[in-house]
Amino acid sequence: MFDRPDTGSRAVLVHMPLAGPDQEDLDELRLLALSAGAEPAATLTGRLRAIDPRYYIGQGKLEELAETVKAHEAELVLFNHALTPSQERNLEKALNVRVVDRSGLILDIFAQRARSFEGRLQVELAQLKHLSTRLVRGWTHLERQKGGIGLRGPGETQLETDKRLLANRIRQIQKRLQHVEVQRDQGRQARRRAQVPVVGLVGYTNAGKSTLFNALTHAEVYSADQLFATLDPTLRRLSSGGLNMVLADTVGFIRHLPHELVAAFRSTLQESAEADLLLHVVDASDERMDETIAEVRQVLAEIGADRIPCVEVYNKIDRLEGVVPHIERGASGRPTQVWVSARSGAGLELLKELLEEILGGGVERRILTLSAAQGELRARLYREARVLSDEPDGAGGWRLAVEFPATARGLRHAIGDNATEAEHEGPLSVSH
Repeated sequence: MFDRPDTGSRAVLVHMPLAGPDQEDLDELRLLALSAGAEPAATLTGRLRAIDPRYYIGQGKLEELAETVKAHEAELVLFNHALTPSQERNLEKALNVRVVDRSGLILDIFAQRARSFEGRLQVELAQLKHLSTRLVRGWTHLERQKGGIGLRGPGETQLETDKRLLANRIRQIQKRLQHVEVQRDQGRQARRRAQVPVVGLVGYTNAGKSTLFNALTHAEVYSADQLFATLDPTLRRLSSGGLNMVLADTVGFIRHLPHELVAAFRSTLQESAEADLLLHVVDASDERMDETIAEVRQVLAEIGADRIPCVEVYNKIDRLEGVVPHIERGASGRPTQVWVSARSGAGLELLKELLEEILGGGVERRILTLSAAQGELRARLYREARVLSDEPDGAGGWRLAVEFPATARGLRHAIGDNATEAEHEGPLSVSH
């Protein structure tokens, strides 16, 4: 059995899609490798007619890869594709070096960058779920089931023990993350009651979210020109034109984001799913801008954030010639895009004006009569609105006076569908 070395960063990159090789995808693999601390020594590209079930690549390419690994004295092979556990093991046996697929590479970067207690738990959970499909027989001298004295072993006992230990650890982490999620939810409810709108920064990794976050809030979140520079969500208060809001910076997205990570970071991404407004930060200098926008929208749909009002922030216009800061509006006059440079500060005042325009819609006050069967809506009002008074109506129901932000479209819709004799007293000015 091949013993995987635990050191060595000199790597051969493999990009062999079924379609023709894509230079941008290869460039992204190189950036991922550098972000993980690897030293790309050579690349192997080509086009596959079909995926080989044993090695992913064909026998001829496998021999070429083995020669490349030997010629460059590489200790690591990075595949820009998802490998099955058996393909990964077969490749390691054939090449005698560590083999890591795209999911494993991204997980390794996340493990390096996670700083908070929650972030480390989320990364460990994703790694354990990834590892659980890749367990191999490590105690081979005990796993033989041959006849004869001294040759009878416990069979798969060690493998089953490892699986049980992994499953127990996964359950422990999930319980801890549930506690963290409860704390996050309590914080979100407090912000709703205080009528403080939340603006979530989302976007493709390395689009400049953290740089924009720092420029707007004067925070000191780590930012660098690399993929997944920051992972842990950060919230800061932002005041503009008398309007107070909370700005939330979350992990960046990427093509083919491992499902383990989407699941593990669901509570972190929930900050975006619960926001009043999303700022989708886009690298305006990226030639594949349209594709990265589509990838982000897909992940937002997976976490249920695709229905939240969203404005696209085209960042890094300092890299483009002839582009000046400006706001673009849709047919209804609503802002849809703003072009800025977080690094130079150009256009940031326009962005703040846009936030004031969208979020400064005032506060709505309503007097509602709820029936006894509408207890769930009453509980939601306590979570998401400010309840000014709550009295029984004499018929088993309640009469409430509530305030909530005018931007809370979902709550307004729920009230309209479920409350009777609702009296609308009109928008109030926001008091901060």
